[in-house]
Amino acid sequence: MWKWQTWSELPYLSCDLLADWQHGFFTRQFSPRNPDQITPVLSPTASTHRLKQVHGNVVITPTEIASTTIVEVETGHAQADGVMSEQQQQAVWVASADCNPILIANRHTGNVAAVHAGWRGTSLNIATVAVKRLLEQGGSLADIIVAIGPAIDGEVYQVTTQTGLEVCKSIAPKPLSGDIEADAIDLISMPNSPLLPDEQAGRVRLDVRRVNQLQLEQLGVDPNQISIAPHCTYQEPEYFFSYRREKLKKIQWSGIMSE
Repeated sequence: MWKWQTWSELPYLSCDLLADWQHGFFTRQFSPRNPDQITPVLSPTASTHRLKQVHGNVVITPTEIASTTIVEVETGHAQADGVMSEQQQQAVWVASADCNPILIANRHTGNVAAVHAGWRGTSLNIATVAVKRLLEQGGSLADIIVAIGPAIDGEVYQVTTQTGLEVCKSIAPKPLSGDIEADAIDLISMPNSPLLPDEQAGRVRLDVRRVNQLQLEQLGVDPNQISIAPHCTYQEPEYFFSYRREKLKKIQWSGIMSE
């Protein structure tokens, strides 16, 4: 399902589910190239669209990027965490280190979205926000394809129990009671739970990719339309930057081009 590709001997990942779209989850080897410099890997004629990511759940289009007044002064980039295409030959990009880069395509329209989903954005259901926005352009949930790229794996991602509950409350089988320990036990006991126990008191391990997958499935996206990369940014330093591992603000880019 996931394959290594190369461009000028530099490695990046692709997902078979998105075979009809030019796309890539690019590695640290592409640093310090930015999306303007990487877009030609997808298409020499595509326009490039990126954001100043702020750990929220706003998803915007290139037209909205051009018209918004909510921008970072230093870079001039619009502040949001998802960007979706409106027409052909638009390459949309997100940056990540340990957070989830999610690429989404709509088979009905050919349009696409790139989403940055850290634990905060995931707690705000950013992936489902992106899917709903794509469907405003046409099609149905059966037309949606999702590839969740390399991110920190749940087995090594330690967070506070409160954070884990905040992220997982959207996929809990029943409303949380407010009793942190009891709620954590209930969520950890779920089949294939994204919340995992930790030896340290007041801490759990959190599989953010799994939470995004479950949110999409609860929305109605078929599990066969979702694929998660079998790669962990924290445990694979040869390919990926990881803030949790290195404590350095370095990122890799993920992008997809509309057809």
